[in-house]
Amino acid sequence: MHEYITILFRTIAAFFALLVIARILGKQVLSNMTFHDFVTGITLGAIAANLAFNPKIESPYLLLSLVVFTVTSFAIAVLSIRSRKARKWITGSPAILIENGKILEQNMKHEKYSLDTLIQSLREKDIFDLEEVEYAVLENNGKLSVLKKPPYRNVTQKDLHIKGQGAVGFPVELIMDGQLIENNLSNNGVSRRWLEAELEKREKSIADVFYAVKSTNGKLMLDFYEDGLKQPIDKES
Repeated sequence: MHEYITILFRTIAAFFALLVIARILGKQVLSNMTFHDFVTGITLGAIAANLAFNPKIESPYLLLSLVVFTVTSFAIAVLSIRSRKARKWITGSPAILIENGKILEQNMKHEKYSLDTLIQSLREKDIFDLEEVEYAVLENNGKLSVLKKPPYRNVTQKDLHIKGQGAVGFPVELIMDGQLIENNLSNNGVSRRWLEAELEKREKSIADVFYAVKSTNGKLMLDFYEDGLKQPIDKES
């Protein structure tokens, strides 16, 4: 019984330790899985797993290992920010796979990137014909960035000589899970009276709202607890 309790507390400690470490290292580790981030994630996971389930290794040793590795990883991250040369060595550099519509086979071989993988990555971007591609760049995080040839690019307002509407505001969430977010109201100049007036027009009250957001165009988007759908297409049982 004592061993079970020990594993319980060690597992909880490992979870919170990883949570704190993730906060320290920042969102970069979560969003862009570069070489450095990959090594960091694998190693931290292995140490945390031992902390949780391996009673043969004492907890202080594993916690010390986590601290040392976190400090090392953080120092490398800071170094990569301050030094371009260090950043290039630590995270690598983007590789051009298609240039002027031509596939660069040597770059593909160097990056161990197969033609099947390239075609699949293009299809994921709704490109089924290589003829549409001007440039394709394999980024440090393994994702493919694509620039289409001019005839296949999306038309913009500038192309059509349409005057833009100026800066677009950020959407403001006013109610989430039925709870009124007072800080968002006050910080964005939205009054509760205005919100209640908008709801009265729809014969609703705040208690009826599951989610409410003031969109980028200033309009109020509402989702009520009672959606009024007689036969939903997909209903979880």
